[in-house]
Amino acid sequence: MSDAVCPSTVQTAAGLSTTSGIATGFSFSAREKETLRALAGRVGEIAARPEQAAKAALWTRHNDLEPSRPVVFCDPENGWNEIILQKDLECTDPLARVWEMSLRKEIFWGERMGDDRVVEPCFNVPFHYEDTHWGLQEKRIGGDRGGSYTWDVPLRDYDADFAKLRFPEIRVDEEQSERSLALAHELFDGELTVRRHTAWWWTLGMTWEYVTLRGLDNFMVDFYDNPEWVHKTMAFFRDGTLAKLEYLDGNGLLSSNVGDIYVGSGGFGWTRQLPRGGDAPTPAHPAGMWGFAESQETVGVSPDMFEEFVLPYQLPILERFGLNCYGCCEPLDARWRAVKRIPRLRRVSVSAWADREMMAECLGGGYIYSWKPSPTPLSRPTLDRDAVRRAIRETLDIAARGGCHVEIIMKDNHTLGGNPDNAVEWCRIAREEAAR
Repeated sequence: MSDAVCPSTVQTAAGLSTTSGIATGFSFSAREKETLRALAGRVGEIAARPEQAAKAALWTRHNDLEPSRPVVFCDPENGWNEIILQKDLECTDPLARVWEMSLRKEIFWGERMGDDRVVEPCFNVPFHYEDTHWGLQEKRIGGDRGGSYTWDVPLRDYDADFAKLRFPEIRVDEEQSERSLALAHELFDGELTVRRHTAWWWTLGMTWEYVTLRGLDNFMVDFYDNPEWVHKTMAFFRDGTLAKLEYLDGNGLLSSNVGDIYVGSGGFGWTRQLPRGGDAPTPAHPAGMWGFAESQETVGVSPDMFEEFVLPYQLPILERFGLNCYGCCEPLDARWRAVKRIPRLRRVSVSAWADREMMAECLGGGYIYSWKPSPTPLSRPTLDRDAVRRAIRETLDIAARGGCHVEIIMKDNHTLGGNPDNAVEWCRIAREEAAR
């Protein structure tokens, strides 16, 4: 199977993968079953080690703003394709390959990565479903194998096209969902706890959807030329997102993201301040979950415009959640006066473009300082260890002066320079500096 058609080629952030749209007959070969069971057994052995419970306790103290050392997490994202090569996957069925990749990632995290990610004795199986999105669809040009792309936008003229927008609808394929869950039980019972878990969204920020339908240039100009349409469209996205959230909640489709689940733009959901979902984290309710929004697409927009056109439409959504995360790659120092209004805000992104000193002063001990160092050093064939150490030490010193609760999150890697040891070495250095 070529990389171009393999569903495992484009790697999503930890725990956010989906099996929807993957063609499978739910009938793996005997060899594939044997391979997957053996991998699950190795994951179970790693999960049983005492260090996993210690890591879970560390994340819990950290997320609950209790004294702890800085937490380190590395997700190589598309760099996984240089750690676990497509040609080395043993399964051929598309779904089996996705499951094999997932299990091999867990093993690498537990045996080699060296960060603080907890390996749990669980296997998550998402629903198979269709999302109708917003009624209009862009046409992508390029983007093969995770590469860059451009697109033709469908929302060209507000007067003509706005009426074509529709609220998203979720259509769960019950038969396919039950078949995948039954197959997972057949394969993994006795090795791992199989549980239904679906990540229905990564972000609830909405500006990505807006830009996808309207185009970034048009979107930026609209703030000046069509401000009433920006307000009207953001209100539509807000109402449609709330309707989707209410549908998922009302139909028992939400999965808890408390515990070993990736939340926000980096970090995990361990906390004593929200109810833990246990081994079968469905259904959950927003009030017992972590919420997350960001607005990277408006990085060139002034703080005043962000406060007028973006945040007011995100707030009614984030108000539904028990704890909230905000931000990704966009620097938040200039926006902090607005962002701090988010209810029950806990995890705040400090991107590679943020003013680290100002963010340390703003966050202090009242929030998680979620620092995202630049992934560039890991993209080179040889890691500059001294430069990595200096950057980490400098940031930890800045955050320490502010009394911050720090997590160091390495993500957004498109390549590891062909050298998987870059991720391992980065984690080793980060853990040494965190311990210091």
